[in-house]
Amino acid sequence: MATPLIVSFGEMLIDFVPDTSGVSLAESSGFLKAPGGAPANVACAISKLGGKSAFIGKFGDDEFGHMLVNILKKNGVNSEGVCFDTNARTALAFVTLKKDGEREFMFYRNPSADMLLKEAELNKDLIKKAKIFHYGSISLISEPCRSAHMAAMKTAKDAGVLLSYDPNVRLPLWPSSKAAIEGIKSIWNEADVIKVSDDEVAFLTNGDADKDDVVLTLMHDKLKLLIVTDGEKGCRYYTKKFKGKVAGYAVKAVDTTGAGDSFVGAFLVSLGIDGSILDDEGKLKETLAFANACGAVCTTQKGAIPALPTPSDAQQLMKSKSK
Repeated sequence: MATPLIVSFGEMLIDFVPDTSGVSLAESSGFLKAPGGAPANVACAISKLGGKSAFIGKFGDDEFGHMLVNILKKNGVNSEGVCFDTNARTALAFVTLKKDGEREFMFYRNPSADMLLKEAELNKDLIKKAKIFHYGSISLISEPCRSAHMAAMKTAKDAGVLLSYDPNVRLPLWPSSKAAIEGIKSIWNEADVIKVSDDEVAFLTNGDADKDDVVLTLMHDKLKLLIVTDGEKGCRYYTKKFKGKVAGYAVKAVDTTGAGDSFVGAFLVSLGIDGSILDDEGKLKETLAFANACGAVCTTQKGAIPALPTPSDAQQLMKSKSK
C-alpha cells in the first residue's frame, strides 16, 4: 500500500535561540539559529517517523529562505508547494528559553514572505493528492495569506481530504486577544481533527481547561476528534462516542520547542495509515501513547527539527518507562 501523503500548510521561519537557558533576550550573549514554524516542524516530524509529507508556504528569496527549503528537503519533505518572494524577507523570531525549557517569543515580520502567499501560488494538485491537510492559525492573521489558507482548505475539503487543525496560539502576532480568538474560531467548524494545548483551551474558552464540560464547548458537529495536550501529564481525547486520558512520559526537558509538533506528526502518520483509530478507542490510546513519547523525546534536546524523534527513539522511551 502506498504511504499516504500528509500536506502541511503555513509558516516556516528562523528561530534565534539564546545559547544559555534561563536568561532574558537582553541578557543573552549569543544566539543559535534554528529552523522553526509549527507546520514545517510537523512536516519534518512526519517524514522522520517514516511518513510521506509535503509543505506549502512562502519564503523570502534570501539566504535564510533558501536555507529553510534545503532543510525541508534534507528532512525528506516534498517542497513542490514552496515559493519565494523577491520583495519580502523570511520571518525571524527570537525565543527566550526559561529555566524549565518553556518559551517566550519576539517576532520580526512586517510583513514577512509567509504572510504574502497568494491563492494563485497554491499548488492545489499537491493538496488534492493528500490524505490529510494540516494547518495552524498564524496564516489567518493577515491578507493575502488568509485568503490563500481558506482556498487551500476548500480545495482539500472538496477533494475529500481530512482536515487537521492545530491553532498554535501566538498572541504577540495578533492585533489583540479578541482578534486572536475570532480568527482562530473562524475556521474551527471546518476541521475533522483538532489538537489544542490546555493553555489554549483556557484562552479560547475563558474557562478551566481541566474540566471536561469546558473542553466539550469546543466540540462541533463535524469534529471527529479533539485532543488536548497537557505537557508531561500526557493528553486527553474527546470524540462523540468516548473520551479519556493517556499518560505522558516524564523526562528532563531542555527545550519544549517542537514538542507539540512532534506529537501532531506522530498522530497524523498513524491516522494516515489507519483512519479507523478515530472510532476504535483501544487503537486511539496506543496511537496517543506513541505521540506522547514523541513529544517527550523532542523536549530532551535544543531546537525543534534537530530534536524530532525517529520511531525507535520514541519506542525506547516507552520501553524504559514501562519497566
